[in-house]
Amino acid sequence: MEPIHFEHNRAAAGAIARYYESPPLAYVHSYGCQQNVNDGEKIKGVLADAGFGLCDAPQQADLILFNTCAVREHAEQRVFGNVGALKSLKKQKPGLIIGLCGCMAQQPAVVEKIRQSYPFVDLVFGVNGIDTLPQLLAEKLAGGNKRLLQAPAERTEIVEQVPIRRDSSFRAWLPIMYGCDNFCTYCIVPYVRGRERSRRPADVLAEFRGLVAAGYKEITLLGQNVNSYGKGLEQPIDFSDLLELLCKEPGDYHLRFMTSHPKDASRKLIDTIARNERICSHIHLPVQCGSDRVLREMNRHYTVAQYLDLVEYARTAIPGVTFSSDIIVGFPGETEEDFEATLDLVRKVGYMQLFTFIYSKRTGTRAASMPDPVTHQEKARRMARLLAVQDEIACGLVAGLAGQTQRVLVEGHGRQEGTLSGRLSNNLVVEFAGPAALVGEYAPVHFTGSRGTILTGELAQ
Repeated sequence: MEPIHFEHNRAAAGAIARYYESPPLAYVHSYGCQQNVNDGEKIKGVLADAGFGLCDAPQQADLILFNTCAVREHAEQRVFGNVGALKSLKKQKPGLIIGLCGCMAQQPAVVEKIRQSYPFVDLVFGVNGIDTLPQLLAEKLAGGNKRLLQAPAERTEIVEQVPIRRDSSFRAWLPIMYGCDNFCTYCIVPYVRGRERSRRPADVLAEFRGLVAAGYKEITLLGQNVNSYGKGLEQPIDFSDLLELLCKEPGDYHLRFMTSHPKDASRKLIDTIARNERICSHIHLPVQCGSDRVLREMNRHYTVAQYLDLVEYARTAIPGVTFSSDIIVGFPGETEEDFEATLDLVRKVGYMQLFTFIYSKRTGTRAASMPDPVTHQEKARRMARLLAVQDEIACGLVAGLAGQTQRVLVEGHGRQEGTLSGRLSNNLVVEFAGPAALVGEYAPVHFTGSRGTILTGELAQ
């Protein structure tokens, strides 16, 4: 399907401008994954294009938008709590527009809950409706008390050239595809983000060149499963080919990517990373569990042996490669034996980082109807055991880097007063003393020690 291109809606922008005596302000807050953060940057860009200014406090805003996440129940409850807290603000400012968008807004049950329980929420739109926001706002302003709360209709077109207000001047997110076809039994993403759709290589390359030309030092390619890139395109291309294409562009930058599904991660991809110094030597490879039985129940389509084979191949091919992963503790029916298998896998791989979660039931997924006899207390105990094992591994890996000197991207101020924080190619963080002018630049840092999983260092001469 051919992409469509964002077109500035001058009629909608004009209607918005006529309603306000001075340029209106918008407060946008995004929850969840990097894809959501990038969507939030696009929302800000579209609003700026329509004449809105941006503010950092809801109390200052004429428009408040929550860009939501539906992956875990806790994230949804946070959103509902924060939306509920706006009730008194709406009474103080009757003209305030409150909206909900993103993954939660794709669920009819959520839209109905907003309709019934949050009468002060004015509009809802989904993950694929960012470019329509000016028209929605113009309709809302023209309709007075009218609420625009229809559950978003399915929309498969990719919209290109959407305005964007990036949160950083040196790190950027670059989506290469949208949606997911995997239907892991615990995951709501395919139901709210839709099926996989790849951007055309020419469109990805054009945005990438713009980022490099603007001086961005670290560019992260995004997709629910970047290894599926190329599906549905007329041009025969896969993710490894796209990486090769991007790495040919001149400039002082590094590439990262996420998320990479193990079932589609190939030796070709590993070889591509090994050949290109521009690609960071860190791979986020979510395993979710170390038990083959549970992996089958999760519908993950790989075994522990296949996963470990890929890890070992990467270690051989890419000097100094590090790994991070996602792990779910307490998936329905997980036994003590299954959990011990996960601990065994964590020890074998030696992850630099783990992102760990206690299983969260998502209505509409297959796992939501599976028997789940293990108590939350037991799941919490297993989580504590997992974190203890991982902390020991990570602290050892970090301490082993003392004495090295590496080039790091300086991201901001450190947690210790007077220090800066920088990120290594392997995704670790180092804190060191240095001038604030280095933020957003590369700097050589000599590692002198560590503090838990944080390296300490000093500027190299």
